[in-house]
Amino acid sequence: MEPAILTRGLRKTYRVFEKKPGLGGAIRGLFQRHYKEVVAVDGVDLEIAPGELVGFLGPNGAGKTTTLKMLSGLLQPSGGSATVLGHVPWKREESFRRKISLLLGQKNQLVWDLPARESLELNRAIYRIDPVDAQRTIDHLSALLEVRSLLDKPVRELSLGERMKMELIAALLHKPKVLFLDEPTLGLDVVSQHRVRDFLRHLVAEEKITTILTSHYLQDIESLCRRVIIIDHGRVIHDGSWEQIVRDFSDRKEIVLRFAGPPPDLQGPDWGEIIGKDAATLRLRVSLAQATAVSRRAIDLPGLEDIRIEAMPVEEVIRRVFAASSSR
Repeated sequence: MEPAILTRGLRKTYRVFEKKPGLGGAIRGLFQRHYKEVVAVDGVDLEIAPGELVGFLGPNGAGKTTTLKMLSGLLQPSGGSATVLGHVPWKREESFRRKISLLLGQKNQLVWDLPARESLELNRAIYRIDPVDAQRTIDHLSALLEVRSLLDKPVRELSLGERMKMELIAALLHKPKVLFLDEPTLGLDVVSQHRVRDFLRHLVAEEKITTILTSHYLQDIESLCRRVIIIDHGRVIHDGSWEQIVRDFSDRKEIVLRFAGPPPDLQGPDWGEIIGKDAATLRLRVSLAQATAVSRRAIDLPGLEDIRIEAMPVEEVIRRVFAASSSR
């Protein structure tokens, strides 16, 4: 099966004006300008199968959004090659634009002062979608996202979470085969994040849309993506399953003990490290090898009401991935 997305050595550099300090530097810059080359994406190789949902992680400035803009045809690369569904994205063929959709969490495509329904009608006309098919899609997606009653409300009166749901409907109205999602849950409350995740999980399973998802909320990646690509300084530093990342970079667990009264004072290396304690709860950090033995020993503690074993926080796992990359 041919990959839906394939890149080889994809690269993007920018020529940036470098201003010298002080008034003298500003004046000299009027007559003799100095530039430096900034590398945003530095030889990225990707191969993504049809219907795959891939998490795309990296710190600010790592090259995630630039990569998505090249794959969607908004930017032309400085080097390398890429195909999406067999098309070269920056040629911007009409047949290609009908097959993809790009949703930027910080950009709006809906008209601010109009009801969302009218912006959706504009999208329908642009993509020349049959009115009956468009209405069927709007009804289906708005029901899944629980915003059907809000379609006739001006966009400026919607909450951030409601607007993002409408943006998702607009992005999916023409039924794309490839979806690029850049921070779709940015700024949303916990309930809205959960609803959007459930929607995306259902959508990918039902429609088999090839999806690349970037997010700073690692819960999005952990709950939706089996495969994770991590990029830093424009280069891919890890590509594999989420389970593999946790297995390779997680070497401890946390055990949370809840007691009927004040927790006992557990001291000594046999109990690991105490990292949290309050009126009735004790949190221990232990190595993977210790986890089973400590848990069994804790069951016999007087007053124990509950025991919970947690994996290393995902933020710490990702920090270790970046640290390992920097040390190479």
